[in-house]
Amino acid sequence: MNLLADVADDFAAAWQRRTGAIATIGRRTRLYRLETLISPVTPPHGKPRPAHPDDRALLIRWVSAFHHEIGERPGDIAAITDDRLASGGITLWEDDGEPVSMAIRSRPASAMIRVQIVYTPPELRGHGYAAGATFSATRAALATGVRDVVLNTDLANPTSNRLYSRLGYQPVEDRTVVEFSS
Repeated sequence: MNLLADVADDFAAAWQRRTGAIATIGRRTRLYRLETLISPVTPPHGKPRPAHPDDRALLIRWVSAFHHEIGERPGDIAAITDDRLASGGITLWEDDGEPVSMAIRSRPASAMIRVQIVYTPPELRGHGYAAGATFSATRAALATGVRDVVLNTDLANPTSNRLYSRLGYQPVEDRTVVEFSS
């Protein structure tokens, strides 16, 4: 169950008293909305490009690694990847011709696009690649004419929260995942 953060603990305690189910507080997230896109102060080495079908195997590995890192059990990763490839919704950041980071965005819905997955393999982190990929994916989203671009972060990851704020995203609300025993 995904709840607004300010009511999650109280709801979990009340539900536990009522049903006897054990509540486990999970991931805490923050929804951000883009105000004004701001270019990275120090652009990373390399350049963005749209992902191509030839990148599919790499993208499936990276999407799987992303979900493993955040502790989520995703649906059909291959189908998700194929859908985003078909819609042009994956931006890769390349350094010296090699993909080093990605940002995946949704199709427009209700005049909004979500930046859904930003991933850089651990051994390539610390070079600003995620900033470049996110900036480029956000710029591509804005080019579609949508009114809003949003993204969610894990509050336990201060690096991503600082990054998105520096790029012009502003906090909207915090949420908490609560799981109950059956």
